[in-house]
Amino acid sequence: MTVADVADYRWLVGEEAAEVFAAHADVADPLALVARLRKSLTAARAALVAEQIGLRRRAVAKFPDAARMFFTPVGLEQATDFVTARYKAQRFPVSGRYVDLCCGIGGDLIALGARGETVGYDRDPTIALFAEANARASSTAVVAESAASAHVAEAGAWHIDPDRRPQGRRTTQLELHEPSLESLEQMLAANGNAAMKLAPGSAPPEAWQARAECEWISRAGECKQMVLWFGTLAAEIGTRRATLLTADGTAHGITGAPDDLAHPDAYEQVAADFGRYLFEPDAAVLAAHLTESTARRFSISPLHVGSAYLTGDVPLLDPLLATFEILEPLPLDVRKLRAWFAERNVGRLEIKKRGVDVEPEKLRRELKLSGDESGCLILVRRGDRVTALAARRLVAPA
Repeated sequence: MTVADVADYRWLVGEEAAEVFAAHADVADPLALVARLRKSLTAARAALVAEQIGLRRRAVAKFPDAARMFFTPVGLEQATDFVTARYKAQRFPVSGRYVDLCCGIGGDLIALGARGETVGYDRDPTIALFAEANARASSTAVVAESAASAHVAEAGAWHIDPDRRPQGRRTTQLELHEPSLESLEQMLAANGNAAMKLAPGSAPPEAWQARAECEWISRAGECKQMVLWFGTLAAEIGTRRATLLTADGTAHGITGAPDDLAHPDAYEQVAADFGRYLFEPDAAVLAAHLTESTARRFSISPLHVGSAYLTGDVPLLDPLLATFEILEPLPLDVRKLRAWFAERNVGRLEIKKRGVDVEPEKLRRELKLSGDESGCLILVRRGDRVTALAARRLVAPA
């Protein structure tokens, strides 16, 4: 196998390679693409171009300028998408001086560069090269240097996306991230105006949560990241925020204290029975444990303490909630469910569950669905009892 060297990567981001990309971007078959490229390029450069063309096609969902950007497979997966990065950058004042540590291929870096003078740091020389090429239009500088040694004290504020795979496997434990927890503490001591991007399931030190605003951000039904906002970047220190971003960047959010599942009195009211409608909060709400705050805002009730599902008698048209009309509560009995959906000519069925040990695809096969109509089946647990709710989806998350 031919391995690319530094000269190959520098060629890749240059003008000569740009002409190659333009001439071959329409070739969909990777093998045919490499065969064509090998007529004029070395094996290493042909492989690099073919990989970039494939990555650019995948990256379109994240970046409108993907056709001109450079990626690695892991870099693309970990990068903050354009909409989310732009939303986050709005917290940084215009015309400031910023530092983006562990900048990766430059998702957040590009957005920060549009706000002010920004320097990006990444210890991987290839990643730093790609980030520099991606951020070139915003005149943003990028340095191949360890984030732990980057100088944050003189910046107006700084952003960091610690490496969650320093040992090769992803982890949500901050003590296993790179830079280390100790290094991150030192950076915060040097400059307390910071934004720290973490996995949604991370558990930051309680002391950090007390001095920061914790925000969970979702896009397209998936919670993408948690951000700890420190110092002047925090809107309200010590609170939690769940934010849903629509495709055009519109933000829908809710703030509050985390659900206290250990105390039943934390909820004003638990539903005595199913209302006419069932509501499922957005993924960011669930990740932030703000279901109770959501129930209070919309005057609806959880099915039970700790339930992710809420219920009420009035339909709600809000992006933070998926809304389902309950058509009929049924026992979790395959024969009865099969008969119910067959009678209504349902052939396409959305199956949802929480806290129920049922494999949706196996249940779908057992139901032997056939028909032209669509439906929804929601399996919910209340105590020891599982109820199958035949339902109709009214509002999907934004």
